[in-house]
Amino acid sequence: MATVAAEADAPVVVEESTASRIVRLLGKTPVYIVVVVLGLLWLVPTIGLMLTSLLGATEIQSTAWWEVFSTPSKATLENYGDILENEAITSAIWTTLWISLGATAIPIVVAALAGYAFAWLEFPGRDWLFLVVVALLVVPIQMALIPIFSLYNDLGIFDTILSLVLFHTAFGLPFAIFLLRNFFIGIPKDLIEAARIDGASEVRIFVRLILPLGLPAIASLAIFQFLWVWNDLLVALTFGQETQPITVAIFSQLRQFGANIELIAPAAFLSLAIPLAVFFAFQRYFVQGLLAGSVK
Repeated sequence: MATVAAEADAPVVVEESTASRIVRLLGKTPVYIVVVVLGLLWLVPTIGLMLTSLLGATEIQSTAWWEVFSTPSKATLENYGDILENEAITSAIWTTLWISLGATAIPIVVAALAGYAFAWLEFPGRDWLFLVVVALLVVPIQMALIPIFSLYNDLGIFDTILSLVLFHTAFGLPFAIFLLRNFFIGIPKDLIEAARIDGASEVRIFVRLILPLGLPAIASLAIFQFLWVWNDLLVALTFGQETQPITVAIFSQLRQFGANIELIAPAAFLSLAIPLAVFFAFQRYFVQGLLAGSVK
């Protein structure tokens, strides 16, 4: 009898007919079309840059980039060979990579520790300190350029990779702490208390519990910070002369050789391709990180 009663209380599943599926699909078709069109519009500049980078110097002056589709023989990889032999560009790529890795790893480590402290540790002035961190989110980079420039000169670290890493770290930390704290505070409190009852230290809780559960937010933060540092031009122009990231190197080539597109185009595409590869490698964590702490 209990089985019969349970079956009677079970919800009735109504299968959707083919006609209703077609109607529902047709209703969403305009949205799909708009999304596809917008996606193509965003991709056109990237595709144009890629195809331009495959054209020789003479073809760039006389041929539109879309003509590569009709005459693929015009495409060549010689430009990329020249880029690999260009010491200024290759050195700039390595410089940008070291700056981006350093300015991504340090904020993640510091912000993860600070985020855990703000979320799960009790100490005097915790809430006020977190309000200060939130307030630092609105501080513009421009107002710190001249004071930090003077400080770097006094410390003797101007025009070094370390100076750029420290600057990006300082301005990346407020957002990083804010993001990770909001994500960590969403972890069930029972897990933390159970670990403490079992005798786990705060360090062990952080390493074995918080970090694995916070991986989506950490990966999303890594994407944000890496892309921001890699694409930076203002800070690199201010604190670098001999130490030139790829954005400054491309800018210098454009300023000195305005018509030297066969060198600028492949360098710009390489500068675009590397952060895109990083984004696609961690894209499955991206949305989870964006929504970190939104319910709380």
